[in-house]
Amino acid sequence: MLVKEFRYTITDKIGIHARPAGELAKLTKEFQSRVKIRAGEKEAAAGRLMAVMALGIRNGQEIVVTAEGPDEERAAERLEEFFRNNL
Repeated sequence: MLVKEFRYTITDKIGIHARPAGELAKLTKEFQSRVKIRAGEKEAAAGRLMAVMALGIRNGQEIVVTAEGPDEERAAERLEEFFRNNL
């Protein structure tokens, strides 16, 4: 398996805040793949609300989202759609 990855620049005025971080954590639980978010030098499991919040991701910041596992292709597609629609 290859790791699926995409980059996304946050467009939400207040960055990744509690509501979308909670929705993101819930969404990642639908997949068997491990999903991570990297912002600069910091990285967190996307399914852990407080870990994602601790990244302090702001408007205009580029993040890298990776999915690794048996359904990584589908996970990456759904997550990229989530980011485009919510953040």
